[in-house]
Amino acid sequence: MVTLEELKSNIDKCLQKIEAAKKRASRDDKVVLVGATKTQPKELIQMIQDNNLLEVVGENHVQEIVEKYETGDKLTWHMIGQLQSNKVKYIIDKVALIHSLDRESLAQEIDKQAKKHNKVMDCLIEINMGSEITKGGINKADLDEFMVMLDKYPNIRIRGLMSVLPNIEDKELLKSMYIELNALYKNLQKSADKRHQIDILSCGMTNDYEMAIEFGGSNMIRLGRVLFGERNYGGKA
Repeated sequence: MVTLEELKSNIDKCLQKIEAAKKRASRDDKVVLVGATKTQPKELIQMIQDNNLLEVVGENHVQEIVEKYETGDKLTWHMIGQLQSNKVKYIIDKVALIHSLDRESLAQEIDKQAKKHNKVMDCLIEINMGSEITKGGINKADLDEFMVMLDKYPNIRIRGLMSVLPNIEDKELLKSMYIELNALYKNLQKSADKRHQIDILSCGMTNDYEMAIEFGGSNMIRLGRVLFGERNYGGKA
């Protein structure tokens, strides 16, 4: 596991790169750094909380949220991975934001479980910008129709979009995808019903977060390896 000094140093370096990317894009808004703690031990969560290193952590798996939540009870938790409908009930009272809403069956279950807890669940719609069959997310062309479908589910509030862009060498193509994603986000801000609050664009991970900020207008990035080192696959895969 990464040491406290290493973690502080890694976070500082990332924050400097975030500010540099914002400056290149002439931005002065806030970019939220979500620590992606997949497979990391509870001790790391405790270290983050005890030293006020991050405000938000995100998990890819429901079981890891359930196991680590009490250790990091003062942190804000996000569900950043693919979410199975039958597991929504385990995290609905624990997470502040679900990043991966991408189908009606999941919306139906989130709405149902949120209603039980008398809450409105904040969600991001996941967009599959690269049309990759191995990744979740709706087709970008289906966003308007998806928003109309959500009218049936009053216990869901859409806060914006999330995307995991392809891991490709062609930086110009990646740049163009980020620009297109940002355009989708801005159009959603203009068109969304007032019951939603479109203010989050979650994109950018260890390999591409600077580009996501500079060209995609990302205001929420999800960083794991660059902060915490290689994943501990003794945990959950």
